[in-house]
Amino acid sequence: MAAESLSGFLDIRAAAPFLVAAVAFYFLVEQLSYHRKKGPLPGPPLVVPFLGSVAHMIRDPTGYWDGQAARAKKSGAGLAADFLVGRFIVFIRDSELSQRVFANVRPDAFHLIGHPFGKRLFGEHNLIYMFGEDHKDLRRRIAPNFTPRALSTYAALQQSVILAHLRRWLDRSAAEGKRAFPIRVPCRDMNLETSQTVFVGPYLSEAARRRFERDYNLFNVGLMALPVDLPGFAFRRARQGVARLVLTLGECARESKARMRAGGEPECLVDYWMQDTLREMEEAAAAGRPPPAHTDDEEIGGFMFDFLFAAQDASTSSLCWAVSALDSHPDVLARVRAEVAAVWSPESGEPMTAEKIQAMRYTQAVAREVVRHRPPATLVPHIAGEAFRLTEWYTVPKGAIVFPSVYESSFQGFPEAEAFDPERFFSEERREDVAFKRNFLAFGAGPHQCVGQRYALNHLVLFMALFVSVVDFRRERTPGCDDPVYMPTIVPKDGCVVHLAQRCAKFPSF
Repeated sequence: MAAESLSGFLDIRAAAPFLVAAVAFYFLVEQLSYHRKKGPLPGPPLVVPFLGSVAHMIRDPTGYWDGQAARAKKSGAGLAADFLVGRFIVFIRDSELSQRVFANVRPDAFHLIGHPFGKRLFGEHNLIYMFGEDHKDLRRRIAPNFTPRALSTYAALQQSVILAHLRRWLDRSAAEGKRAFPIRVPCRDMNLETSQTVFVGPYLSEAARRRFERDYNLFNVGLMALPVDLPGFAFRRARQGVARLVLTLGECARESKARMRAGGEPECLVDYWMQDTLREMEEAAAAGRPPPAHTDDEEIGGFMFDFLFAAQDASTSSLCWAVSALDSHPDVLARVRAEVAAVWSPESGEPMTAEKIQAMRYTQAVAREVVRHRPPATLVPHIAGEAFRLTEWYTVPKGAIVFPSVYESSFQGFPEAEAFDPERFFSEERREDVAFKRNFLAFGAGPHQCVGQRYALNHLVLFMALFVSVVDFRRERTPGCDDPVYMPTIVPKDGCVVHLAQRCAKFPSF
């Protein structure tokens, strides 16, 4: 027995030099591959084998991406390189280079992925992974979801949900002795209910809504976790949560088809979508053709999950930054309050109509400046399907993940870009939304530009209009409270802590 143990020990000792040599060889090959791909770009001289800088990115995402931006700016190249979990990455700070990526989303160039491990998390059938005519056709079908008529339907639903949550916030403030509390999580809860109501309102029972909230929370946690797809890990739970959410949304699409087929009037987004989808399906059946593409219930559920993902966390971010900005700029707050009061009163007992929303031009300018000054989704990752010549002197290698920074673009071109100044979008003389539109990339650009941006801006306008009308608020400011942190979109570091009190004599109800 002792002899066998000694023999095994000697075998391990004999193999040790070969193992060390193999590890050293792997390390050398990985470093050489990294440097070959990096070329002239600024980046770390050595990278941790396989992991790269992922520990820094997860531990301090704000510091990590700020470091990438500083490196790209200092070099003058507008680009920086690094290595994350076995993948070579390129950070893009320059707006025109970001525009080149957005304009070249196609099979032989860049593929939008939304998240570095998006396909594993979201699944293959997803709007963001589509190209060409198929993608154009689907966007054409989605267009009726965002017509003025549809947006007007959504506005009434949005106002009802927003006011119900503002009532809860005020009740909580009163119950806690008007003590300040962070509104990030309450904003997230409000946005999730708004999305549920606007997208699939009458088709979700209360029990389904609760399951929906649990699954979406699992998804949110998984977005920021290591991509370990094994039982017990957050990433696996997130992936399973997404699958359940898609099934739930697909069932809502099925029920909507049945109601629209029976002659019902559209009450939410999926109704507008299914109304047109049914018409196309019936025309195809009458002509003896198979059903049009992308009309399967579960596939539609996957596309609606894309809407949910796009609307939920980005909107939470914007609402928090809007409250912080209005508190920091009392002159802006006063103008918003005056503009809203000129068209709507909390005592009216009626929601704001589409015409009144359109009349609030300054509030709309504030909304656009909130999104410019603090774009919620700061990075829009793409993967290079093939080698792509991005500049005259640098070609992005096949398989690299590129990160165009819409955050950095927001601070290029615009005069005094660091200042929060809604006039840049309101003044007819300045018209910075036209002069610097190539730097305003918060909603993306090119074939995958956000199809729901009007809905997103309307939601921000409605929230601000209702919030400033029915609530007196004061931000509880502490050092660094407005530093951006990733959750996964950027939000104030303290979660936007505010003191709240009812402002209006009679709280609106409709």
